[in-house]
Amino acid sequence: MTQEKMSPLRARLMEDMRIRGMGDKAQKSHIRAIKDFAKFLGHSPDTATPEELRSYQLHMTDTGVTPSTFNTRIVALRFFFGITCGREDMKRFMQFKSQPKKLPTVFSVQEVSDLLMATPGPGLKYRAALSISYGSGLRASEVCNLKISDIDSDRMLIHVDHGKGGKDRKVMLSPGLLGLLRDYRCEARPEGRLFPGKSKINPISSR
Repeated sequence: MTQEKMSPLRARLMEDMRIRGMGDKAQKSHIRAIKDFAKFLGHSPDTATPEELRSYQLHMTDTGVTPSTFNTRIVALRFFFGITCGREDMKRFMQFKSQPKKLPTVFSVQEVSDLLMATPGPGLKYRAALSISYGSGLRASEVCNLKISDIDSDRMLIHVDHGKGGKDRKVMLSPGLLGLLRDYRCEARPEGRLFPGKSKINPISSR
């Protein structure tokens, strides 16, 4: 595969994102957004006019771009013009799109129990992993990266290292979940990581 030649403008954008400490996912999202804007313009995006920026927002609206994608692109454009291009004035011509608020689906106690009991075997690995995800609100990647030492049974806490945004945090550990984790540990005898291997673990509730 031929490697895409990087323009000085894109290189500067990537440097600015690294300085800000953005994760890989956020960087890729910003780059996609700026490329889409450049494709719409047909010329270098750093030379865009306020009227072209307005036309792009109308274009996204008319083509049915979801509010989530619309706002993600606006965030990227605000960073691009404000930081990389030094054109703070362009922010005045950007608008965020309001998103309809929907109530989340809440499982009943029985539904949660049925889901956990239906996890595949053999053993307690997946039931324990999904129980942590649901009971403590951890994301799938956070569950997969847990170490045995992260389970603090003395203070009934779970230590999450380098979670979303690279931040550490602590979450509550219930007595029932602690009992399940102890049963799992006696069964699987993991060392180091609590859930070793490359198995994909999907959380019960999307986050």
